[in-house]
Amino acid sequence: MKTRNIFLYILMIFSFLGCEKFLEEEPRALIAPETFFASENDARQAVNGIYGILKNNSIYGQVGLDHFYDNGADIIEPNRSANFVEPIGNYSMNEALADVSVQKMSVSDTWKDLYRIIFSANIIIDRVTGNTAISQDAQIDIIAETTFIRALCYWHITNLWGAAPYYTEPLTIDEVRVLGRTDKETIVNGVLADLQFAQANLQDSYTGNQSGRASKWAAAIIEAKIYMQQKKWQPGLDKCIQIINQSPHSLLPTYAEVFDPSNEYNSEIIWSLDFAKDIRSQFEEGTVREDGTLPAAFGNGNWRPSMFSPRLRDEPKNSSERSALAAALNERGEAFNGTGLQVASKDFAEKFPLNDLRRPLNIADTYLGFELNFPYMPKFWNLDVNNSPRFNHSDNRLVFRLADVYLMAAECENEINGPANAYQYIHPIRQRAYNTQAEWELVGLSQQEFREAIYDERKWELAGECFRRYDLIRWGILLNVVQNLEYRFWKPNENIKPYHVLLPIPLQELELNPALLDADPTNNGYR
Repeated sequence: MKTRNIFLYILMIFSFLGCEKFLEEEPRALIAPETFFASENDARQAVNGIYGILKNNSIYGQVGLDHFYDNGADIIEPNRSANFVEPIGNYSMNEALADVSVQKMSVSDTWKDLYRIIFSANIIIDRVTGNTAISQDAQIDIIAETTFIRALCYWHITNLWGAAPYYTEPLTIDEVRVLGRTDKETIVNGVLADLQFAQANLQDSYTGNQSGRASKWAAAIIEAKIYMQQKKWQPGLDKCIQIINQSPHSLLPTYAEVFDPSNEYNSEIIWSLDFAKDIRSQFEEGTVREDGTLPAAFGNGNWRPSMFSPRLRDEPKNSSERSALAAALNERGEAFNGTGLQVASKDFAEKFPLNDLRRPLNIADTYLGFELNFPYMPKFWNLDVNNSPRFNHSDNRLVFRLADVYLMAAECENEINGPANAYQYIHPIRQRAYNTQAEWELVGLSQQEFREAIYDERKWELAGECFRRYDLIRWGILLNVVQNLEYRFWKPNENIKPYHVLLPIPLQELELNPALLDADPTNNGYR
């Protein structure tokens, strides 16, 4: 599903990514309700289309989901004040700001694209079911994959907004635009059913040009996360152990190997979305350059590495050495041509253990002998000018990996029985992070001490991988953690309120569909 499928990807872009407002769209921008698939290939192209929407900047392509899952916590912050990341990161969001879009990224864009996928997924499932032009085995495979993607989207929606419109039938846009909000519990129950169906029918893994497809284990990890959200620790543990023991995935010997761009489908990665360089995006005319505007000629590769990579105008710390740094980079075929808008937070950089072998991948405060102005997170860098240019990276977007599951298992076991049998799950993660047993081994901890060790271990291991705010919220400590942070530019510690665990439904959506306020006139506390 990478460059080998360029034609299919281009077809998908122009077939499925069209208008600006989901509820105002014509069906041509989506899969039309009257669509009939005349062959398996038609249906497969439609599924690739919804994968393509997942790769939009509003979701996984840049920092769409990062806005909610990482910004405004204690790991990531920008290296300067930036309007399109400020509202969430600084807890100044409101209904109107939720509509403000830069680079196709806003709360509104994320809402629209998640529902665009759901709208199309429902039609795919309906038109494939019982379709005599498609074999029975292919029907099951296509439906299972589409069901997983629908479940993924609804899971994100409940994390971001709680109660929300919920439907699993091939409705028309006119029918969708009058739906009110369904309670979170009902949606999550539907998500669990979809995930269980996907696990029963998806493959263990995919290879070759199918490597970017989600396997049954991607569905399994979300199911485990939902159980942990619900504090159903035993089902969560059971699912984690199933993944550890039965999946084809295994931990790599070193942390650095996980993020090696030459081995993007390594055994630890449960699911990553693949991207292709040099494919024209839906951005056509003059948009984001150094200040965030994008030249029309840029491709539709992965933008996210550019957000983590430094920009030369900020570096090095001694600005008189800038020319020397540029020359040193050029000699290696590299450039600091990113945006620097996702750097290690002040709190994270100061607290990350100095003897932890993961530190150099998560915090770079020097490069090529030059002291840097900001601490960056190089595990997401790609400085290769020729093969990975700015805003046009072919790098995969990591979604889930096995180390996360080990830490989830450790947390579940501790909550059920205390730490005695939980060490076996946290120790493999720590063992590769330190040089000696005295450093990595945890002994004699109480249940609360182990719980706090998990708080930290997930922070160091999974930094920047879009889990931190989700974790802090489910642990019930987001408010306390943020109120004790010191940020470079913003004051989230002063601005955060209890209701900031959710986002507001964008004002534009409320104006189009007033029924969204029926169940909650406060719009998650924002009015």
